[in-house]
Amino acid sequence: MASTLVLLVVSLFLGACATPGGYAGVPGESRAERLADAGDHADAARVYIGLAAEASLQERDRLTLLAVEQWLDAGDINRARSAFRGVPRPATTESRNLWDTNSAALSLYAGEADRALEILEAMSRQPLSERRRLRVEALRADAWIQKGDPTRAVELMTQREMWLSDRRSIERNRQRLWQGLLVSDPQELRAAAEQALDPEVRAWLQISSLAASTGQQGIGWINGAVRWRDANPTHPAMTIIDQLQLPDELTLDYPRQIALLLPLTGRWASAGQAIQKGFLGAYFSAASSLDDQQVVRIYDVESEGGPSAAYENAVADGAEFVIGPLLPKSVIDLANDILVPVPILTLNYLPEDSLAPPGLYQFALAPEDEARSAAERAIGDGYTRAVALVPSNDWGKRVLESFASEFEALGGTLLDYRLYTTGVQDFSNTIEDLMALSGSVRRYQRLRANIGGPLQFDPRRRQDSEFIFLGADAPAGRLLKSQLKFHYSGDLPVYSTSSINALDGRSNSDLNGIMFADTPWIVAPQPWIDTLPGLYNEYWPGERRLGRLHAMGYDAYQLIAALYTAQTGVMQEIDGATGKLYLDSDGRVRRKLAWAQFQRGEAVALPDLEPAGGPIRDISDQAEVLVPDVADDEAWPEPTREL
Repeated sequence: MASTLVLLVVSLFLGACATPGGYAGVPGESRAERLADAGDHADAARVYIGLAAEASLQERDRLTLLAVEQWLDAGDINRARSAFRGVPRPATTESRNLWDTNSAALSLYAGEADRALEILEAMSRQPLSERRRLRVEALRADAWIQKGDPTRAVELMTQREMWLSDRRSIERNRQRLWQGLLVSDPQELRAAAEQALDPEVRAWLQISSLAASTGQQGIGWINGAVRWRDANPTHPAMTIIDQLQLPDELTLDYPRQIALLLPLTGRWASAGQAIQKGFLGAYFSAASSLDDQQVVRIYDVESEGGPSAAYENAVADGAEFVIGPLLPKSVIDLANDILVPVPILTLNYLPEDSLAPPGLYQFALAPEDEARSAAERAIGDGYTRAVALVPSNDWGKRVLESFASEFEALGGTLLDYRLYTTGVQDFSNTIEDLMALSGSVRRYQRLRANIGGPLQFDPRRRQDSEFIFLGADAPAGRLLKSQLKFHYSGDLPVYSTSSINALDGRSNSDLNGIMFADTPWIVAPQPWIDTLPGLYNEYWPGERRLGRLHAMGYDAYQLIAALYTAQTGVMQEIDGATGKLYLDSDGRVRRKLAWAQFQRGEAVALPDLEPAGGPIRDISDQAEVLVPDVADDEAWPEPTREL
């Protein structure tokens, strides 16, 4: 969370609030200023640095600092830092001020808000050009956001707006403040709003607290934002709120009574209770924003006489929307028994060949979604040729089929796959077969027989595969990863599913380098749920391994209003605790997963793919980049296997 805040706040400020020069300049500098004014910061930086290469010493430093400023605006921190290191602090006032603001921005990128404020507070008391004043005040606001004082940030940006005269700059100023507040801690925003004396500042903090705590989605956000809008019709933040397509009045389009059908006794009680806790957490966080309190009735499927009886009882009690049941058999039985007079969101999928009745939606933590996500991630990372290693059971075949179909639909080729036997310790034969090491040995044996003497020999794996898709739980994954390395395949990137992440408290050093799809709740919680996983672990420490079910319950509540509305339209995508959720044509809620990688024994969140991504290299136990051997240019002679 902290690192995300550092990077997002600074980059959003710099990208939105750049104001071009005003120097007398050198020939060609006006072109860079026009590019900067148009928001083409990377191109502006290239022009500035090109001019610097041909300029005199004094002009070279000034132009380099302008290039640094533009690289910061573009979010290219590496180029900015590298160029800045080569420029001493200038003697002339304007260039020195430019150097100081760049230094402060770089400190913010490093998360050093106090260091940035040392520079900026001193600058704010000096006479500055308008351009430099505007940049200093916005950077001061960024620093106070990082320090957890959003009130000070709002005050600074409100003052900054008074120095702006054109509508576009004023709108950018408000948008910049809004984006900074969105990455603030929701609890800090709420506490600051309660203490703020100025009505305008308090209103900024109230609406941003609501937005940050809901992710600007769900019925709690919509109703709360409409209430805020009606109470603050002339507030500066209406510039942002007017763009959010809120309804004209408090929306009534949500069910007043909800039924939750879960196994709360018996074998699956712990799973049902974990989902219940996640569901109620989401409910209580949204309830204060609803015009009428929703009623939630909870039914134990086991004691109600089965899923159909529980559903009928819930409808008879006045339920307007039903969540559950959880177990696959219960979902099948329910779908076969009822006509669905009241819409229902089951917490598992029907079989692929089953047709769901109208009004029955399906939501599951399905490994198939994770396998498809692995295919998308690998293609996005630039890989198009894969081999797969999955267990020889129903789960393994399901994830293999999902991975292969998605990967090939996206233009990739599954060259080969093998099914391994679970419960064993040695996978050498399977790995050697998949990686064609046995063929390499046979070629060596033939060559040695022909020559009639010993040869120096290192087995070589197949060279046509670019990565491995691995379906495995953590115990099998630990063995497979080390044995892949032993069998000359440790340089290949490995993609997997959340099953590889056991959440059992053990070190995952043996899994270092493996990338896997998982729920955001586990690996990269969004700001509006950032504190929840820790709270759940604190209050229910024995349920850490059930965190994905907590997330499922949380999302089940968020889906209610979206699906209730979707009965007459399209469901909006939800950025949920289990992934980005969208509704397919068969009534299934599908997930786009977050991604992480084991590094130094810990799961570390990976950034979302950029439009032009590159491969993520496997890492060793010391988290260093491994450079693979030069690949064999000869195409692999064996044909690919089809599923």
